[in-house]
Amino acid sequence: MLLGSGELGKEFVIAAKRAGLYVIACDRYDNAPAMQVADEREIFSMLDGDALEAVVRKHRPDIIVPEIEAIRTERLFDFEQQGIQVVPSAKAVNYTMNRRAIRDLASRELGLRTARYFYAKTFEEFKTAADSIGFPCVVKPLMSSSGHGQSYVHNDDELEQAFRDAMEGSRGDVKEVIIEEFIDFESEFTLLTVTQQHGPTLFCPPIGHVQKGGDYRESWQPYQIAPEALRQAEHMADEVTRALTGYGIWGVEFFLTKQGEVIFSELSPRPHDTGMVTLGHTTNLSEFELHLRAIMGWPIPAIHLEHAGCSAVILSPIESHEPLDYQLAEALSEDRTRIRIFGKPEAHVGRRMGVTLCYGELNDNLDALRDKAKRLAATILGTDPYMKK
Repeated sequence: MLLGSGELGKEFVIAAKRAGLYVIACDRYDNAPAMQVADEREIFSMLDGDALEAVVRKHRPDIIVPEIEAIRTERLFDFEQQGIQVVPSAKAVNYTMNRRAIRDLASRELGLRTARYFYAKTFEEFKTAADSIGFPCVVKPLMSSSGHGQSYVHNDDELEQAFRDAMEGSRGDVKEVIIEEFIDFESEFTLLTVTQQHGPTLFCPPIGHVQKGGDYRESWQPYQIAPEALRQAEHMADEVTRALTGYGIWGVEFFLTKQGEVIFSELSPRPHDTGMVTLGHTTNLSEFELHLRAIMGWPIPAIHLEHAGCSAVILSPIESHEPLDYQLAEALSEDRTRIRIFGKPEAHVGRRMGVTLCYGELNDNLDALRDKAKRLAATILGTDPYMKK
């Protein structure tokens, strides 16, 4: 049973169906992307604990795979006690669906290097925290996804709007914000980390990415990083995933500073949007195949890089309740290019509607490959992958 049926869930369902599994896809709206390829669908708010429990009782799944943040996560402990496998575990989902829990675990309990941060429920608390951290700073809801409610604040005049945006961008019933120091980073990267039932923790080759407004715009492999910095990242990813427990793939995000320091940023207990680049033949197994194998306890002999590759998002330029007109011919006329249209039934300005994937040889010019992916993405709906929401 998949809780949340977006584009990442869709690719996971495809991997599961190829392995002969039976999948029930759940979301708050009908015809969500993963529902289009699943065996059954259920439409309800997963923040309604009673509704969630009723659906679980109805289908009696062997495995529950959360894909979104807006879930009554405390009910997952009950399901786990009933013998249902929760991915990666009920503890992990409860911690990572709320930035307070995961940040406190990483910083205070495990001692990992993170940005300085404070929490605030009121504007007065928020203003005091900003005075302590200084400008610029980063503001996020404690519970959100895809950059909703996130902003950069440069001075006192921007504080009130940033606080309002963070509160309004919150998912679920958690109305609290986190305010962080701004890290002057050289780049950001994701380390896909695979925890296994019957094997060691594995790491995919790191993925470089660019975000705008907290939402991913492009990603690429290989990402160039010094061996010692990569060891630091792997150590931190191993520490935090072992503390959270469970099996599956985790998207662990880091900053790399201009001085070469690795700083823990965030963690998702599921396939990561930046990891969609693995659909473009960069690794021998995509992140969705790795997630499935880890969940099922199946062997993963090795993870290795086979091609250089890039992903660039396809963004909607309009609001629409009708299917968009995707112009695929120009992009598909280029060799080593793949397009994945997510099939979202509604479009909003700046919403991710698909992804362009381009790949080449490991020694190809990566900047040229990134430019190609972004250029082709822009032809499909006529939008710039870097446009702001």
